[in-house]
Amino acid sequence: MIVDTLGLIIVLVVHAANIQDRDGGKLLIKKLGRQWRRLQLIWADGGYAGKFVHWTRGWYGRVVEIVHKQPVSKFVVLPKRWIVERTFGWFSKYRRLSKDYETLPRSSECMILIAMINLMVHRISPG
Repeated sequence: MIVDTLGLIIVLVVHAANIQDRDGGKLLIKKLGRQWRRLQLIWADGGYAGKFVHWTRGWYGRVVEIVHKQPVSKFVVLPKRWIVERTFGWFSKYRRLSKDYETLPRSSECMILIAMINLMVHRISPG
């Protein structure tokens, strides 16, 4: 899932659990395609480090910057990573997303997008 700085979904891909996150990231970048041309920098966690970063730069010239964990023994909020975690937290309000009820990955994507639409509509509605 790629979200903007407000935590709103830009692109979403749900894939099988037997696919590595880096390979799922490639699916995400391919789905992003030539849309969102102004999107130049993507923050990711350490699971995407390595070949994925170089592959993404070659694919439409997007830059992936890895947000590394701080080597401290206490809790530290990682810069930019909390944005995606907050979006996942918003989804916890929706019972349908609490477990994997869907059979097809595409159905899961649709349920996440419906939840996001509901969230955005409630944010812009007065009162």
